[in-house]
Amino acid sequence: MPLRDIMSPRREPVLGAAGYADCSPITVHLNGGISVRDREASYKGSMFAAYPGDVVFSKIDARSGAIGVVPETITKAVVTPEFPVFVPDPDVLDGRFVQRVLRTGHFLDALRAKATGTSGRKRITPEAFLDLRVPLPAIAEQQRMVNAFDGLLADASLLAADADKMEADAMAAFEAALGYGPPPALPDRRVFVAHFKDLDRWSHEAILRRSVDGAATVAHPLVKLGDVVRDLANGWSPRCHEHPASPAEWGVLKVSAVSSGIYRDAANKALPSALAPRPALETRAGDVLIARASGDARLVGAAAYVDVTRDKLMVCDKIFRVVFREPSPIFPQFVVSVLRLRSVRAQIEAEFSTESGMMKNVSKPALMSLTFPLPPLSVQRDLVSALNAARTKAAEMRRDAAGLRSRAAAEFEVAVYGEEVEQAAAVA
Repeated sequence: MPLRDIMSPRREPVLGAAGYADCSPITVHLNGGISVRDREASYKGSMFAAYPGDVVFSKIDARSGAIGVVPETITKAVVTPEFPVFVPDPDVLDGRFVQRVLRTGHFLDALRAKATGTSGRKRITPEAFLDLRVPLPAIAEQQRMVNAFDGLLADASLLAADADKMEADAMAAFEAALGYGPPPALPDRRVFVAHFKDLDRWSHEAILRRSVDGAATVAHPLVKLGDVVRDLANGWSPRCHEHPASPAEWGVLKVSAVSSGIYRDAANKALPSALAPRPALETRAGDVLIARASGDARLVGAAAYVDVTRDKLMVCDKIFRVVFREPSPIFPQFVVSVLRLRSVRAQIEAEFSTESGMMKNVSKPALMSLTFPLPPLSVQRDLVSALNAARTKAAEMRRDAAGLRSRAAAEFEVAVYGEEVEQAAAVA
């Protein structure tokens, strides 16, 4: 059926600031979700209303998936003309079915073919949208398809939640083994600070946390990082190409190669051929790399262990490489895990304002002064082994969850479009 036969445009004007005040301004995301914008002033041009169950799309981003259905939690939305609004016929369309069928790959392919305009700014007009055709099963069949789709997504969500819990429990066990208990509950009260600088450096929650977190009764001697490693070596950041280096080229790592806590050698920029590489800065298996700067406070001081890496990649100057003593009193992967401790994160974040929008940096002296418990090497290895086992299992669970999501999308599309989609998949 053409969409124009099963849904109609809604063009209810919202007039002026008074009308805007009764509405929630919304945006449509590429994943089909709809959220309320943080915007107090009304739009300068024309404004239109949308209600729960209405279909809304972005003229520019619809071909990338920005098609959604207004949720029940938004009683009255307001949009600009860039977001056309449509009312599905409730007698022939289930709202959940509409939301999913309009974001299938088959439908989005047809939608892209309708886009007009210059490259990068192509738009979908309301008329082109309504010309598109979708299969229209009976309401009961629509509901059966959606329930099967949602069932797989629910299983995927449970699996992902179990993976998160497994990692969190493993980290809690790691902290407990070092003598750190779970964080105490925060009191519901005002907090007075002694210095104005604390208002910029710490959030209300962080100041409360400092007031109730007592010193841990650690199970092992406290040491400074500078007591157990020889140095933190800086890298080099020349002006590079924006694209990654080919296997035959030299490249320079980006901060994102380590800031997630997992080493990713694909996050690099190619070194221009006019510049001579510095082999002494080449990343090697067994390295521990620490991000010293980021726009996100949570990523400053994040560390990653280099298990394997491709050749010809150099450390940038926003990354420290740990230089270990010989023999080393600390296991390399234990350094990475220790930098994730709540107590150590608090020491790192005390070095800069977490509220500032500027780039955050942590200095070498600050990192070398970090204190933490240090058990014997054999205990370090056992603790790291338990953590790694939990993270490996959690990663497998997340892959399985991703597989369930892909299966849900594929089975829904086949159920909607039938053999045509199956044949296209076989050809691909």
